[in-house]
This record gives sequence, structure tokens and C-alpha cells, in this order.
Amino acid sequence: MKLIMATGNQNKVREIREMLEGSSIEILSLKDAGITADIEENGATFEENAIIKAEAIRDLCGQMVLADDSGLMIDAMDGGPGVHSARFMGEDTSYDIKNAAILRELADVPEEKRGARFVCAMALAYPEKDGIQPETKVFRGVFEGRIAFEAKGENGFGYDPIFYVPSRNMTSAELSPEEKNAMSHRGNALRQVVAELRGKSD
Repeated sequence: MKLIMATGNQNKVREIREMLEGSSIEILSLKDAGITADIEENGATFEENAIIKAEAIRDLCGQMVLADDSGLMIDAMDGGPGVHSARFMGEDTSYDIKNAAILRELADVPEEKRGARFVCAMALAYPEKDGIQPETKVFRGVFEGRIAFEAKGENGFGYDPIFYVPSRNMTSAELSPEEKNAMSHRGNALRQVVAELRGKSD
């Protein structure tokens, strides 16, 4: 079973391939599939953005497409950066700079008010087949934690170094890939997608 991943973020493609290792699902990136598209993500929610991407690529290629939109929601920043996580301070700004800016903003915020969560919405867009109309299903995963007082860890990417996981007493960037995938927002959403695909193939 081939599934096109509607993202240019190779870190996301790598993570999803790791989580699906050993399954019959083959993940193709947009580059692998030879697809070039500039899609405006103008939704107000993670779900809306995921659907926009999945359906746009599905309509271009006529294949089954998986798109995700994910981000970091920080209580002390009124849920920000939220759907703007990738564009926070500019898309070309390094995450070292973004993470340092968040730590400065929260410098005086006590531990009990540093709650945060990663959220991932995945949209699975099915193409039209045998006269059946195309449909899109959406799945949501959440990874609860809080913002650390300093960046730590070399694993992961993005905001992982400042996302503290209380149950493991370390940041997401200090977790092994296997540990992170077992707990993460993307892992939680993807397990729902896999269950959906297995149900379709039964």
C-alpha cells in the first residue's frame, strides 16, 4: 500500500517511516512522488490545515494522501504559537532562535504555569475509486508536557529541546526516537491512521 505524505519536511517523513517500519505501508514524500506544489495553509485549526494539504495533493495526483499539521500550544502564551508554530518568528528562522525566544518570554513563569502540548492533526484523503466519491478522514494526537527552563537534548527537531516530559524527567529531544514515537502527538495520530488503513484492507 502506497501513501503519499504531503510535506516537504523530511524530519516528519523520517519519523513516520520509522513508526511504520515493518508494515506493508510504503511512505512516499512529495519529492519521491515527483509532486511540486505550493499550498497555502490558511486554516484556523490544525485539522483545517491538514485537510487543505491532503485534499490539494490528492486532487493533483489521484492517489491516497496523508497530510499532517502540528504545532506547540503553550498555556502561558494563550495557546501560541499554535497553528503558526512553523511560521513563528518567520519560517526561515532557526529553531534555536525560536526556542531561545520562548524561554526568554517564559523566564519568570513558574513551573506550575508552564503547561504545554504538542498537537498533531492528520488528514487521510482517499481518491475516487470505482465510482465511490473521494473522502477525507481526520485524526488528532496530543502530547502533554510543559516548557522547560532551558533547552536540552540533541534528538528530535523543532521545539523538542524545550518541551519537558514530566513522566520521563527529560525533554522530548532527550528521548530516543523509539520512546518519542511511542508517546508523541504524531505517533498517537499515526496509530489511528494505521488502524483505519488496516480496517480498509481487511
